[in-house]
Amino acid sequence: MIRISIRKKLHLAGGKGELNIDAELGDYSFTALYGPSGAGKTTLLRIISGLLQPEQGIIEVNGQTWLNTAKKINLPAQKRNIGFVFQDYALFPNMTVQENLLYALPPKVDQSKVKSLLATMGLQNLAHQKPELLSGGQKQRVALARALVRQPQILLLDEPLSALDNITRIQLQNELQNIHQQHQLTTLLVSHHVPEIFKLAGQVIQIDAGQLIKTGTPNEVFGIHTHHEGITLTGEVVTLLPGNIEVLTAYGLISIKPSAQTVGLAMGDKVTIHAADLSLVKLS
Repeated sequence: MIRISIRKKLHLAGGKGELNIDAELGDYSFTALYGPSGAGKTTLLRIISGLLQPEQGIIEVNGQTWLNTAKKINLPAQKRNIGFVFQDYALFPNMTVQENLLYALPPKVDQSKVKSLLATMGLQNLAHQKPELLSGGQKQRVALARALVRQPQILLLDEPLSALDNITRIQLQNELQNIHQQHQLTTLLVSHHVPEIFKLAGQVIQIDAGQLIKTGTPNEVFGIHTHHEGITLTGEVVTLLPGNIEVLTAYGLISIKPSAQTVGLAMGDKVTIHAADLSLVKLS
C-alpha cells in the first residue's frame, strides 16, 4: 500500500494555489492521474519520485517512509525504488540505447538484465544506435526499458504516449499492460486520454487546480455505466465532418451521425456514447 498526503504551493494560470492531495494506491494497482493541463499532475509525480519537496507531506510505501516533512525525513530520489518515464523521453543523446540502460542499472545487478529488457522491448537491433536516429515509438520503448532496469516498486509515467501516432500509441498501450502485469508494478500514469485510461487503469485520481476532485474506477469517475438497455462508452472526438463524427473509444472508432446533440462539438471533446442507439453526449 502506498499512502500519499501532499501540500505544495503551485503557480496556476489564475494565480497562486496549492496542491492538496490525500490518496492511497493499492499494491500492484494501475492508477491514472487525470485533469487539465496545469492541475499539478506532473508536480505530484516529481514529489513522489523525490525530485521535488513539498512544504508539507507524507509518502509511505509498504511501511517504509520516503517522506515525512514533520519528522524531516526525505529520501533522495536514488534511494526511492522508482522508475520514471518522462513525456520528452529524457534519454542521454550522447549514449547508445544500450548505454542508456547500463547507466540506469543499479549496482551489483547483472548486465544480462539489460540484454533481457532489450529483447523484451524489441530493441536488440537498435542497441548500438543513438536516440537521434530513433522514431518516437522507439524512443519511448527505450525510456520504458531504462525505467524497468531499475527494478522499481513504482512506475511513474508522465503522459508517455501523448506525442505518438494512434497506431503506435495502441501498440505501446498493450505493451504497458504486459509490463505492468509481468513485473508486478504499482503504476501511476498521467493521461488526458480517456479511452487510454479505460483500457489501462483500474483506478482514477482526478485533480483540478491542485485539488483532488474525485477518485474511483474509470466508470465511477467519468460517470459511465452499464444498464439493461446497453453499455455507455467514453471517447474523444477525432473526426468532425458535416455528415459524420468519429469518436475514438477503448474499443476502436465509432461513427455517429450528426444530430441536435452534436451541435457545438469540437475536435478533442470528451463524449459519452450510448451503444443501444448511438446517441452522444458531451462530458462536462
